[in-house]
Amino acid sequence: MRWAELGTVYRYEKSGVLHGLLRVRGFTQDDAHIFCSQEQIEDEIIEVIRFCLFVWNSFGFKDLKYYVSTKPDKAVGEDKLWDLAIESLKKALDHMSLPYEIDEGGGAFYGPKIDIKVKDALNREWQMSTIQFDFNLPERFDMKYIGEDGKEHRPLMVHRALLGSLERFFGVLIEHYGGAFPTWLAPVQVAIVPVSEKFLNYANKVYDSLKKQGIFVELDKRNEKIGYKIRDWETQKAPYMLIVGEKEESNGTVSVRKHGQGDQGIVDLDKFISDINAEIKNKSINR
Repeated sequence: MRWAELGTVYRYEKSGVLHGLLRVRGFTQDDAHIFCSQEQIEDEIIEVIRFCLFVWNSFGFKDLKYYVSTKPDKAVGEDKLWDLAIESLKKALDHMSLPYEIDEGGGAFYGPKIDIKVKDALNREWQMSTIQFDFNLPERFDMKYIGEDGKEHRPLMVHRALLGSLERFFGVLIEHYGGAFPTWLAPVQVAIVPVSEKFLNYANKVYDSLKKQGIFVELDKRNEKIGYKIRDWETQKAPYMLIVGEKEESNGTVSVRKHGQGDQGIVDLDKFISDINAEIKNKSINR
């Protein structure tokens, strides 16, 4: 059985360690608990690791570090259960060919865990994903299930958080890209910049075409020089700018500028829409 929720967590962190979004006193956690038998545990751990990799790779994080935290001096649960759990964590990482370090005695009192740490733009490591056994709660709640042998058994419980804290995740993500998000993540994916006010009608048509496709688009109607508007949108780090003027209106095209890469040439509007839709769908990391 798997149970998941987004829950609010409060920790009275000391004021000296609070750090923007990266360490806060109240945060939201993508919390899930898996209840399974001893025979299922290794497969379940492997699937959770795969899920973590899918999430982090989708957001463009490749430099991940893995830590297996073992039994501390004060702990609940039988030694053989700890040994089984630690071995299953190691085997799951070995199965995925993922290198890891052992954090001796670094587990919680109620079970061993895998921590996945991510580096931010300043090369600092942050603990993000956690895959954590809990030997305490199944006992406290007297959890039982009927096995294939027809007898009662105590399930194993695994807690997992893919992102850890959503607030910390957003902080690391923003710093990782320096605000220049991949197109699929950008709050404004395309800025339409008419050369002058007389091309606003065509600019509106381009805007409507993109909007109908679900693309996050802004139309710059400001009565400013074209150079000023281009510099402004480059500063705002919108992935794409579409410059529209007389030539573009006559041919049903757009002049494409890509953030950080400059002029990409004149492209048919339908082709641009097709290309950016593919980029968004594939979650391309090309910035």
